[in-house]
Amino acid sequence: MKKNLISIVILALLIVNIVLTSIMMFSVVSTNKKTAALVTDIASAISLELGDDAEEEEAAVPMDQTEPYTISDLTIILKKGVTEDGTVDEKDHVAILSVTFSMNTKHKDYKTYGADLSTREDLIKGQIIEAVSQYTVDEIKENQEMVTDDILKRIQKLFDSDFIFDVSFSSTLYQ
Repeated sequence: MKKNLISIVILALLIVNIVLTSIMMFSVVSTNKKTAALVTDIASAISLELGDDAEEEEAAVPMDQTEPYTISDLTIILKKGVTEDGTVDEKDHVAILSVTFSMNTKHKDYKTYGADLSTREDLIKGQIIEAVSQYTVDEIKENQEMVTDDILKRIQKLFDSDFIFDVSFSSTLYQ
């Protein structure tokens, strides 16, 4: 009789355990779904792309498909800055730059524009001067990447193409 009573108690506890486990499972799964939906909504609201690594790999151009083009010794008058005491800096500041463009030789527009870039050098210099002259000497020294990104956007807009994929300063001098 004791063995039957113990078996009944074990069976009852087993059924209670299954019921409580199933209740807990349904509550956790539904909460997990709500959390996943919330994270997806937040990510889309701030424009995060999940799995964007493939696009970055495609954007990388191998060195054997890269051709540099350098425009040397550009002298550009910079925007007047503000001194430490809050007054406008009366000194004229000048940047002497050599700008190097990296071009993708396998790009469809390279044959059209890249092969004879020297014929369009004056247009390119104009865009570089326009971009660099809007910064103060301190802004350029602090964040050259901001300036090179601005130049890149202007050059890509000028050619209406992205066969030029990188801009860098090969030499800089600020006075």
